[in-house]
Amino acid sequence: MERMKAPASAPTPGSAQEPQEPRWLTDEEQHVWRSFMEGVTLLDDHLDRQLQRDAGMPHVYYGLLVKLAEAPRRRLRMTELAMLAKITRSRLSHAIARLEKNGWVRREDCPDDKRGQFAVLTDEGYDVLRQTAPGHVEAVRQAVFDRLTPQQQKSLGEIMRIVAEGLQPAEAGADLPWLR
Repeated sequence: MERMKAPASAPTPGSAQEPQEPRWLTDEEQHVWRSFMEGVTLLDDHLDRQLQRDAGMPHVYYGLLVKLAEAPRRRLRMTELAMLAKITRSRLSHAIARLEKNGWVRREDCPDDKRGQFAVLTDEGYDVLRQTAPGHVEAVRQAVFDRLTPQQQKSLGEIMRIVAEGLQPAEAGADLPWLR
């Protein structure tokens, strides 16, 4: 497919700036970008199908259970859980409602903040996580780590850390999912 070209437009008389040409991706960058997007999409689908088959839950729910299992007393404030999961508060609320219905999570009011709530991993939720984890880690290992050399694994980790750090603005009020 041919790379998009910017529409020709003349600067308006008296305008201070001329329109700048976008920094189009080179053919090699385009190849890398599309490979990355295809890999992420297929990996997410692969892991989602594995978790639906083995535990009847999507990948994002599994991630929430893991975050709760790793937290002190298996509980986190809802706002902190949304931040750790990198999802909107609305999506988190919907997910927690489904996990509550399954008996895997419960909500508790925050004693020092009437509007705040905790999500708490129940014993049943912990058992589901413990039973599901071996199949999930095997799916991750087969899909990613078994296909890469140790050096490629290290490089992938370094690259993704750089990307993640660059996408987390330091300024207050940034448009981040867990703030929406």
